[in-house]
Amino acid sequence: MLTFALAVFFLIITPGPGVLSLAGVGAAFGFRHGSRYLLGLFFGTNLVCLGVITGLAAVMLAEPGVRTVFYVISVGYLVYLAFRIAFAGSKVAFIERTTPPGIKGGMLLQAVNPKAYAVNTALFSAFAFVPETPGLEVALKLLILNTIWTAIHFLWLWVGITLRRLDLPEKMQRAINIGMAASMLIVVALAAFAPH
Repeated sequence: MLTFALAVFFLIITPGPGVLSLAGVGAAFGFRHGSRYLLGLFFGTNLVCLGVITGLAAVMLAEPGVRTVFYVISVGYLVYLAFRIAFAGSKVAFIERTTPPGIKGGMLLQAVNPKAYAVNTALFSAFAFVPETPGLEVALKLLILNTIWTAIHFLWLWVGITLRRLDLPEKMQRAINIGMAASMLIVVALAAFAPH
């Protein structure tokens, strides 16, 4: 169980589309709107979990046409977000928007986030610690995953809010945006091109 918890921590703490966009919403709109977006990410990631656990994601993605469409939509949307982050200018807001994305935006992001599928597939198909009672193991995994996931995402929200308050020089803010965009693209590429 400890190995599973450590795997959850290290797989989720790495910058991916969810945490980077959450930090961006925190930087641009503050805690209240960031919390609503976080709730959407939470619902979205649990829907992805459900799809992975039930095998629905595997069945759908086994069809080459569906997999290709999902891949194109996923990568296209996440590359779009990365460019919005990289070219947000000299303001650390990661993603420039006039209105916060909200719960629906968080759910949508997780639905097309290849890292969410890769992470959940790895976590639920490996790390058997109660193999004789699969239902109990899934319930414990969900409890551990959601506890760690929530703590890490609140940490990233706090990072975004803190960056907003620091009033960093423009050059540094621009460098942070470009670094975050590059991190997002690397994680997306690793998840998208990982063996399935």
